[in-house]
Amino acid sequence: MTNPTLAAEPAPSAVAPADAGFQTGQVATIAAGHVVQDSYTAFLAPLLPLLQTQLGIGYALAGSLAIFTQLPSVLNPFIGYLADRISVRYFVILAPAVTATVFTSLGLASSYAALAALLLVGGIAIAAFHAPAPAMVARVAGQRVGTGMSIFMASGELARTVGPLMAVAGVAWFGLGGLWRMAAVGWLMSLILYLRLRRVPAASHAPGSLAMNAFWRQARRVFPALIWLLGGRSLMVAALSTYLPIFMSDERQSNLWLAAAALTILQGAGVVGALAAGTLSDRWGRRRVLLVVTVTAPFLLLAFIYSPAWLAVPLLIALGLASLSTQPVVLALVQDQFPHNRAFANGVNLAITFMLQAAAIWAVGALADRYGLTPAYAVSALLALVSIPAVFFLPTRRV
Repeated sequence: MTNPTLAAEPAPSAVAPADAGFQTGQVATIAAGHVVQDSYTAFLAPLLPLLQTQLGIGYALAGSLAIFTQLPSVLNPFIGYLADRISVRYFVILAPAVTATVFTSLGLASSYAALAALLLVGGIAIAAFHAPAPAMVARVAGQRVGTGMSIFMASGELARTVGPLMAVAGVAWFGLGGLWRMAAVGWLMSLILYLRLRRVPAASHAPGSLAMNAFWRQARRVFPALIWLLGGRSLMVAALSTYLPIFMSDERQSNLWLAAAALTILQGAGVVGALAAGTLSDRWGRRRVLLVVTVTAPFLLLAFIYSPAWLAVPLLIALGLASLSTQPVVLALVQDQFPHNRAFANGVNLAITFMLQAAAIWAVGALADRYGLTPAYAVSALLALVSIPAVFFLPTRRV
């Protein structure tokens, strides 16, 4: 860990060479794939109230369905290791088709076990896309890695903005059991990705054991602080990303459309936050941007759960800006620190993130079953405050 001070942090642009060629078309193609990929993964949260009623289960079991999409995250380091040595572009190309098929088939599952099996397959597709894709973006973003990560993560937030509305609209049009008709867009996206990316290398051709030795030396400096940062925020992120539709339905007595709309508002603001945060971190430094959003998000969540109904929308917008804008900065920081093992480092980062999120999803659900959703949200916000000091221990310079 580094000396905990912000004063000496240079902006990344101050220590990086000049722009090395930002390939806008390829960045946009990968970002479009991210939009389609994550639009389908966003189906689960707004459908949880329906699945909860259909299966007759409590908060913890309903929320734990999302854990099954997180479990394959343990494969992320392995996928990333492969991606640094051989091109796994076809993982990125095929993932939207597989993900679309899985998440539009949730209504066809007749039991909790069947849903869990489907979501495990979906989790494998999620891991196969997200481990190599940021490294591909970093490769085609030149020296503007923060900007590339902003576009990549903003596309994911955009997906989670439109995904809930797509899911609810699909239920209205086709019924829960007829959502499979909506899988065609995922297959079309995979075709487009094949045509556009089949010649884009996903490997960084790292020089074997020397690069891995360098990775582990740097990992001891980077990942303890990241685990601290992400772990403290994990319950807050789980409460917002997984349980918000149920919170709006049960605590605010909203119907399915309004519950999904709350998630859309949050994620829509997250698009703006993600676009701004990574780009600003290229200019002002990763730690400065992370400090601002890490301090403000917990207080905004406390304000949201205890505020009158008329303040819900502006507070959801502010929450989206603050709580969802850390991811592109963290991704850019990881890409900065591991230039020869980008996909592997990203895989480790994603595995840590997803495992923390899986535990947090269960913890929030267990708290909600015992004490109610509002107290569970309050605990999540208070625990997020412990992540603030971790920002001061993050590295400041590119490797």
